[in-house]
Amino acid sequence: MNPDALQALRARFGEQLSTAPAVLETHGRDESHPEVVPPHAVLFARSEADICAALALARQYRFPVTPFAAGSSLEGQVIPVRGGLSLDVNGLSEVLAIHPSGFQATVQPGVTYPALNRRLRPHGLFFPVDPGAEATLGGMASTNASGTAALRYGTTRDNVLELRVALLDGRVIRVGSKARKTSAGYDLKNLFIGAEGTLGIITELTVKLHPLPAEVAVLRCHFASIEQAAVCAASIMAAALQPERLELMDEHELHAVNRHKGTAYPEAPTLWIELAASTAAGLGEALHLCQEVCREAGAQGLEVASSAAERQQLWEARHHAYYAMCALYPEDERLNTDLCVPLHRLAEMIAFTRARCDQRGLQGSVVGHVGDGNFHVLFHARPEDQESWNKIHATYDEMVDRALQLGGTCSGEHGIGLHKQRYLQREHGDTLDLMRGVKALFDPEGLLNPGKIFSPAPEKALM
Repeated sequence: MNPDALQALRARFGEQLSTAPAVLETHGRDESHPEVVPPHAVLFARSEADICAALALARQYRFPVTPFAAGSSLEGQVIPVRGGLSLDVNGLSEVLAIHPSGFQATVQPGVTYPALNRRLRPHGLFFPVDPGAEATLGGMASTNASGTAALRYGTTRDNVLELRVALLDGRVIRVGSKARKTSAGYDLKNLFIGAEGTLGIITELTVKLHPLPAEVAVLRCHFASIEQAAVCAASIMAAALQPERLELMDEHELHAVNRHKGTAYPEAPTLWIELAASTAAGLGEALHLCQEVCREAGAQGLEVASSAAERQQLWEARHHAYYAMCALYPEDERLNTDLCVPLHRLAEMIAFTRARCDQRGLQGSVVGHVGDGNFHVLFHARPEDQESWNKIHATYDEMVDRALQLGGTCSGEHGIGLHKQRYLQREHGDTLDLMRGVKALFDPEGLLNPGKIFSPAPEKALM
């Protein structure tokens, strides 16, 4: 590492800068990456001014900067593949303002969505995007995260009004508007949402809030096949029930959850359907119609959870499915996929995936936000089992190709990061030169989270 750069960082930030091996290791991984790629140093930023100062030094000494928050990304977005500085924004964790009558809140990027929702509950409001992990708002915006409630409330992009963003050239800009809508100029706000920290560093967000539903219930039912469950999900959407959430877990995931949580759910493809209404009578009508739709689609074992404790237990099982699979196969490495197709092609896509897995003798467990056509397949195998990994990657390649043929996308919510760059080429190869042009406009030296989304060319000599 360039000693002058390190000395300048230490002079400016003192104890906020760390080169301790344990700290470097922690900032060299995320939920997806089996290998640790440590940075040269970690800066624990405490303010927007710290972020701007770090970017000024990066510009002066030409070292890369990789933003880091919760480290819960699933495509390697926070891995500092070219070393340099890991910029940890967890210290920027203040809820700056809550405006209940305006249905908005302004937060720093290190605020987690559960922490924000704890502050909002006394106001009868909530922020609806829930990717499952203790993710931060800044990280969620950087990857355009979504989760179980995206069906009803949209993704992070749909729930951010305004951003403050620190640019590499020293400017801090405001993009978007605190107004609920704007038609003023280019939509630069949404350029930064999903950019994975490759264009600038988000320092502040104003987000939309929603009223907590008055009456809520969750319906759970299982099916003889996963294709049958997917068809039922489409039927529920066609019935205009407007569920808050509509989730699918297959038999492999339910087995892992039962082992991990000590539950006794039927180990069969299962739908979890959350409905809400303003009155108990309205909720009862919606539940009755939903049960009829499910029975007509072949559902079995219909059960309703109405109390807050029961609902929390059900959704905890869904949110912990990934960790349950990890616990069931602790010696295995994992590949967690993320595809999205038009809803009317979802059953076909899942059937294709299951057939390919069966043909190759793979156990690919399926979970999905099936109300909007987004699903995940978790593959796993021992690190040394190259034959299985060859089969897994061949299957994943075929899945992506099939999703694109059906009008879908290689990523519904996890982003591109390190792992999906070749798939982005397949999906948007005709516009990648425009994306590279945008990157070069904001980051001509390739210093902001280099190696993510696509590799800049030519590479620059860095610290």
